[in-house]
Amino acid sequence: MIAVVDYDAGNLHSVLKAAQAAGLAAAVTEEPADLEAADAVILPGVGSFPACMDRLRERGFVEPLRRYLAADRPFLGICLGLQLLFERSDEGPGADGLGILPGRVARIVAPGLKVPQIGWNALRLLRPAALFEGIADGEYFYFVHSFHAIPERAEDLVAVVEHGQAVTAAVSRGRIHAVQFHPEKSSAAGLRLLRNFGRLVAGA
Repeated sequence: MIAVVDYDAGNLHSVLKAAQAAGLAAAVTEEPADLEAADAVILPGVGSFPACMDRLRERGFVEPLRRYLAADRPFLGICLGLQLLFERSDEGPGADGLGILPGRVARIVAPGLKVPQIGWNALRLLRPAALFEGIADGEYFYFVHSFHAIPERAEDLVAVVEHGQAVTAAVSRGRIHAVQFHPEKSSAAGLRLLRNFGRLVAGA
């Protein structure tokens, strides 16, 4: 079972429907204890970084997520679910994240362009990654965000898009994967990525 974390801060039902359409045995959970028994975890998220971290704390998910991620178990973060993996965000004072990946989250700098970035953008793959198997460099995915992660470790960065600057689009370390875009809103390419994640889970 793939646990989709419900903490009142995600595009939850669209993510669940897309995961199921891609053939994943996914179910929503509000119980932190379910993470231990799950084969994989999907962490969606929309809104502000500090508010989402507050909700994770209120629901008791922070320490179970940290233990799960520290064990290098299969994980997919979506949108804010990517940003929360990092140590901190500039979005608010004291906005500390899960601290799994070194780096911070900063506002996109895009002179002459709209921020938030809303809409389709072409992915630039920086290295091969199993999550993107069969997805061509330059494939379009759907984004909605004003902030992006800045990893300290270059090897954690998998893909970027251009929006006034190189904007982090995907990160990966071990079995931990995360994307800034919304695969559930990205048509066939998004479903392909979710199927790839399912295969990674099956092989874990």
